[in-house]
Amino acid sequence: MRLVYIFLLLIIYSSCEGPTPRKPVQTKSGSFFKESIERSRKLLEAEEAKIQEIIKTDSLKHYTHSASGSWYHYLTVNEESNYTPKTDDLVVFNYDILTLDNDTIYSKEDIGIVSYKVDKQELFLGLRNAVKILKVNERATFLFPSSIAFGYHGDENKIGSNVPLKSTITILQIEKQQDNTVN
Repeated sequence: MRLVYIFLLLIIYSSCEGPTPRKPVQTKSGSFFKESIERSRKLLEAEEAKIQEIIKTDSLKHYTHSASGSWYHYLTVNEESNYTPKTDDLVVFNYDILTLDNDTIYSKEDIGIVSYKVDKQELFLGLRNAVKILKVNERATFLFPSSIAFGYHGDENKIGSNVPLKSTITILQIEKQQDNTVN
């Protein structure tokens, strides 16, 4: 009988070991991500070269490079104000969207007048940052690489994949929030 107990204990002990994990059939090398990064870098270089060519041929205008990666020049400057929109301000503006070859994708009439609560509503990255640069009654033309425009997905309508854009933006009104006013 004692032999039976020892035998049962051995069976129970050996069955409690648990499953052994399987080894992967394939190992990931990370090459897909490296290739994707390289493709994105080459695309950005090509778009920036095209933007630099536009700036070079448009020598009468002074273009400024923004921290977000766009280039812009002013069409109308407001010297009387120094207030630019801050988070939670309500900004009323209009804009158009063109290709870098000046083909209209969306006109100002197509888009209409936009009321935008700064940093609280969805706009494409370049436009969100452009709105924060301009003051009331200012108008500027921006050149956006596709990475800060609609990117790889486009807008799923008229703007395709990886399309750099040109946009003229006019700030019509800025409604300051109470927290942003200086007492």
